[in-house]
Amino acid sequence: MINFNIAQWRAWAPGLTTVEDWRHWSQKPVVPCHQDEAPDVSFLPAMQRRRLSRLARMAFSVGWPLAERLEHLPLVFVSRHGETPRTFDILSDLAAEQPLSPTQFSLSVHNAVIGLWSIMRGETSEMTALAAAGDGLEHGVLEAAGLLNEGAPAVLLVIAEENPPKAYAPWIDDVPFPYALGLLLTPGDEWQLTLRVNESKDDAKSPHEWPHALNLLRALSTQQNALQHPWKNRLWNWQRNR
Repeated sequence: MINFNIAQWRAWAPGLTTVEDWRHWSQKPVVPCHQDEAPDVSFLPAMQRRRLSRLARMAFSVGWPLAERLEHLPLVFVSRHGETPRTFDILSDLAAEQPLSPTQFSLSVHNAVIGLWSIMRGETSEMTALAAAGDGLEHGVLEAAGLLNEGAPAVLLVIAEENPPKAYAPWIDDVPFPYALGLLLTPGDEWQLTLRVNESKDDAKSPHEWPHALNLLRALSTQQNALQHPWKNRLWNWQRNR
């Protein structure tokens, strides 16, 4: 069992940029019609913006405002699929026997987002990039809680997923649309997260239509006090204490 506060949160998806947008979506969640939009990161200089993929822009758009005026802020970045579009472009060039771009490769690795974050913010605090399974949100919270327990006054947790290339559609079916969620976690007992392990051989099947991060976002938007996230043999229980 771990305890923490969610001091602030921000989220982005195509057509969903404000708290009110997400409140309406949470009451009747649907897949956004237009998925080609990119978030506004005009707070960055143009030279820096050009290096960012849409996944990185999504992460920066939710994380940067939460980190405003905070120094020495550890970051936990979670993405199951990461920079899949960049990787696919590299593989396509390789298959076509085209020269590979060193810059494209360096920005395709899973920790590229936190590397860019560190450079652009001049941040040297501890940062972690997780490539977790369907319960990556919860593993990110565990990582952040460990940092809080070590004395960090706050930890920024960012979860982001990008639409995969169409070629991956038969294998990647857990990204209904591009989204990013940023949580500023602080010590406290507002939220409680517990894990129960199912000892049976049958994997637990999630009854939820949406990824865990979007279900948490719905709970935050509608003031829901409890929710459960099953994944394989793990059952995560979230409880808001006040």
